[in-house]
Amino acid sequence: MSHTAHIPSHRKPRRSASKVVLRSGVAGGVLSTIAVAGAAGPANAEPVTTQTIEMPTLTSGLVSDFTRSAEATQRVANFLDLRAQQDTAATTAAQTAKKFRAEADRKAEAKKKAEAAKKAEAAARAKAAAAERASRAAERTTLSSSSSSNSDSGSSSGSTTSTVSKTTSQATGSAATVLAFAQAQLGDAYIMGATGPNAWDCSGLVQAAYRQAGVDLPRVSQDQSTAGTQVSLSNLQPGDILYWGGAGSAYHTAIYAGDGEFIGAQNPGSGVVKRTLDWDPPSGAVRVL
Repeated sequence: MSHTAHIPSHRKPRRSASKVVLRSGVAGGVLSTIAVAGAAGPANAEPVTTQTIEMPTLTSGLVSDFTRSAEATQRVANFLDLRAQQDTAATTAAQTAKKFRAEADRKAEAKKKAEAAKKAEAAARAKAAAAERASRAAERTTLSSSSSSNSDSGSSSGSTTSTVSKTTSQATGSAATVLAFAQAQLGDAYIMGATGPNAWDCSGLVQAAYRQAGVDLPRVSQDQSTAGTQVSLSNLQPGDILYWGGAGSAYHTAIYAGDGEFIGAQNPGSGVVKRTLDWDPPSGAVRVL
C-alpha cells in the first residue's frame, strides 16, 4: 500500500460524462421549446417595436418660422404703440378744444359787457347833452333878461344877437392856421372828454386847434373863457374864442370863423359843425392871438 493512500484529495470530483450529457440535453430542450413557442405564437400578436426620439434639427425653414413669429410680435407692439399715440392725441385735442371753447365764451361775455357799457355811455352822453342844452337855454334867458334891463347913453341891446358882429374879414396868419385845423375836423364825432383825432369835445377841439399855431390853451371851457383878453361880441375877429356861460364858469367854447359863423364840437347829436351865431348866440369872447 502506498503511503499516500489514506490522504484525502482536495480536487473536485469529476462529473461523469452521462450527467453532462443529460444537462446539455435538458438545456437544449428548454431553448428549443422557447423557440418553438415563439414561432408558434398567435399570428396577430403585435410585434415588439422600438421607439426612437429624435431631437429637432434647426433647418432654414424653422429659422424662417421663428423670424416670422418675431416680426408678427413686433407688428403687434407697433400697433399698440400707435394706438397709444392716437389716444394721447385725441385727449390733447379734446383738452385744446375745451380751452378754445372757454376762451370763446370769455370773449363773447367780454364783448357783451363792452356793448352794454357802450350803450350805457351813449345814454349818459345823450343825458349830458340834454342837460347841456337845458343849461344853455337857461343861460340865454338870464343873459337876455340882464341885457334888457341894462342901458347906457339912452340905448340898449334888446337881444344878444343884436350886438353880435357880422365880421366878414378873412382870417390871416395864426388865426388862419387855427381855423384851417378846425375846418378839417368838421363831421367828426362829439364825445365828452375826447381830444381827437377823430372825436372831440368842445374844449378839446379848441385846444387842439390853437396848438397848431403854437398856443397852449387850458383844457377845459371854464379856463379857456379867461385865457385871453375879453372882447365885445360886436368886435369879433376870426380866431377869437367864443364861450357860453360866465367868464371863468363857461360850459362851452368854440372858435369864431368870421362872417358871423363859428366852428365847434357841439354835442353827440351834431358832432363838429359850423353854425351861425344866431343859431346859438355866445355869452362872450376872448382874444388870444
